[in-house]
Amino acid sequence: MTPTRKKRLIMVLLVALGVSLATAIFLTAFKDNIMFFKSPTEVAAQDFPVNRNFRLGGMVKDGSMQRIPDSLKVQFIVTDFAADVTVEYEGILPDLFREGQGVVTIGQMSEDDLFIAEEVLAKHDENYMPPEVADALEAAKPQSKEYE
Repeated sequence: MTPTRKKRLIMVLLVALGVSLATAIFLTAFKDNIMFFKSPTEVAAQDFPVNRNFRLGGMVKDGSMQRIPDSLKVQFIVTDFAADVTVEYEGILPDLFREGQGVVTIGQMSEDDLFIAEEVLAKHDENYMPPEVADALEAAKPQSKEYE
């Protein structure tokens, strides 16, 4: 092998190694920052990431909202009409948040089956619902007659 070919081969191998390393770093960072969406049925079946934030979406169950006196803490139930999850949030709720409306919360499950939300997102108009929430509600609806 001539010295010129040897230099080219080394350069090609270094470039390939660099691209591989950059791809590995990108995929690792992407994996750590991905946020899963789960429905209350999936959470009830213990199908959620442990000790990691994820999105929980569904409808706020009518009559479930309870405010803790002298604080900004509120508890409510998120349902997909097949299962319910109790959510606790401390902070100011969005203006459009109310019972019977779609909601997406971001947080993680505590050890006592309570979802501790860091952020609450309410649907922003009458016709919009996040696709994940709509799919989860549609999948759960035929299984339950309680809300019809």
